[in-house]
Amino acid sequence: MDFAEPLARLITEFKRLPGIGQKSAQRLAFHVLRAKTEDAERFAQAILDVKTNLRLCVVCNNVSDGEMCPYCRDLGRDRSVICVVDEPHNILPVEVTRTFHGLYHVLHGALSPLRGIGPEQLRIKSLLDRLASGEVQELILATSPNVEGEATAVYLSRLIKPLGVRVTRIAMGIPVGTDLEYADEVTMSKSLENRREM
Repeated sequence: MDFAEPLARLITEFKRLPGIGQKSAQRLAFHVLRAKTEDAERFAQAILDVKTNLRLCVVCNNVSDGEMCPYCRDLGRDRSVICVVDEPHNILPVEVTRTFHGLYHVLHGALSPLRGIGPEQLRIKSLLDRLASGEVQELILATSPNVEGEATAVYLSRLIKPLGVRVTRIAMGIPVGTDLEYADEVTMSKSLENRREM
């Protein structure tokens, strides 16, 4: 379909977003077209603010609007435990449990030799620097449960265990509220592997 050039450009930009195809991009573009000018300006300003006002926390590499993120600034958090995640958005699922009160470390990726991502491309050196203080007693590896996340967890475990820090991995298995008949063999295998005594 032929659209006016500004609308076609907006559709093209929306299509660049992850998970947005042609039809979704058109819906979003027409939504912006119908919106009040003030709403569109607010939307555009929010995008610009994200690009100009956010940076990485100097301690954990989380996204922050200041030198340190809210978790690293919070003196009430347990500084002896660090939860390692792949990306900043992986912190939220841990936080919503309201059971973890330690700090975080964001790697900004996972090992993937096929994509050219090795240890040098990840924020591993800054993690080792944090461990050098001797304050950290446990490192929880909460990398994604896929091939890259597992490889990253194994690599970090082998690298950090000799330093005398306890290294643990999040458990994986059957989600709560699911029937066993729907579990695939890898998930079932992980569930059996990560079983605990009752």
